Amino acid sequence: MKYNRILLKLSGEALMGNRQYGIDPVRLAEYATDIKEITDLGIQVAIVIGGGNIFRGVAGASNGMDRVQGDHMGMLATVINGLALQSALENADVPTRLQTAIHIEQVAEPFIRRKAMRHLEKGRVVIFGGGTGNPYFTTDSAAVLRAIEIEADVILKGTRVDGIYTADPEKDSQAIKFDHITFDDVLRKGLKVMDTTAFTLSQENELPIIVFDMNKKGNLLKVVSGENIGTKVNL
Repeated sequence: MKYNRILLKLSGEALMGNRQYGIDPVRLAEYATDIKEITDLGIQVAIVIGGGNIFRGVAGASNGMDRVQGDHMGMLATVINGLALQSALENADVPTRLQTAIHIEQVAEPFIRRKAMRHLEKGRVVIFGGGTGNPYFTTDSAAVLRAIEIEADVILKGTRVDGIYTADPEKDSQAIKFDHITFDDVLRKGLKVMDTTAFTLSQENELPIIVFDMNKKGNLLKVVSGENIGTKVNL
């Protein structure tokens, strides 16, 4: 395997499957199967998941809600998604721990870096909920921050498209896919990979990002095996 410890970033929208909102149990089970496939090979897996399928703080703020309160609601949505993913993984016999940046001790462990790393070393999947625990920061920023803290080898951003394109491939049929691109080129071309804070943090810490289609069965295994799928962003 090319990577020993990965941080998998999943969007909340990915959990909707073909639904308009909420959580699709079929999609959850598919993700659990793919994750089990790589943990069985000894790969250490940490996960950060968004909450956009339930609530998005920015959207709430645009409708007159206080931004800080909206972001706190979004953090709670990520915890709900984390609990759902934890349940699906445990149904697939994958030992899992949910840690949160906000204290909900009856529901999940608080985030403690050394404890998280110990869980990973013991073969447990660790899900990080609650974002960074601070408003105005996205789950992309949380993913990069946690990946750096746990010394992950790479960030795998699972999306519904198969990489980074010159434009949105769902809207522009002429969009061209990149197999590999540097951090500087992403910034120069104004490509939307992650929000600027997350992307800059990843660049400063020389942490590569691979964007790939998580919804295609077997792709996660291919990525960690070193196959050239998706788009890799590095120096």
